Amino acid sequence: MGRYIAKNIVAADLADQCEVQLSYAIGYPEPINVWVSTFGTARKGLSDEKIAKLIPKYFPLTPAGIIETLKLRRPIYRDTARHGHFGRELDAFTWEKTDKAETLRRAVGQAAA
Repeated sequence: MGRYIAKNIVAADLADQCEVQLSYAIGYPEPINVWVSTFGTARKGLSDEKIAKLIPKYFPLTPAGIIETLKLRRPIYRDTARHGHFGRELDAFTWEKTDKAETLRRAVGQAAA
């Protein structure tokens, strides 16, 4: 989920680089911490903290939400075994999609207005 979120942040042009860290604890369905680092590449007027606050609003972060969003209940072993899980633009690799980029772009635009 972290990769999916980070790719959408970069695709929304909120930063040139992005790393997302989600910290979970037993008994809590939502992460206890959402951390973002853009390595100093966040757009003017945006901070890593502001970007981190957008994440729970626009991405489902419960285990059930992650499973549903990334469609993790369908086996895709053959596709992932060949050439790896990341950096490939196959429909089956839902974590590579940037379908939330426009939503994030609009959210930042509204926050700035």
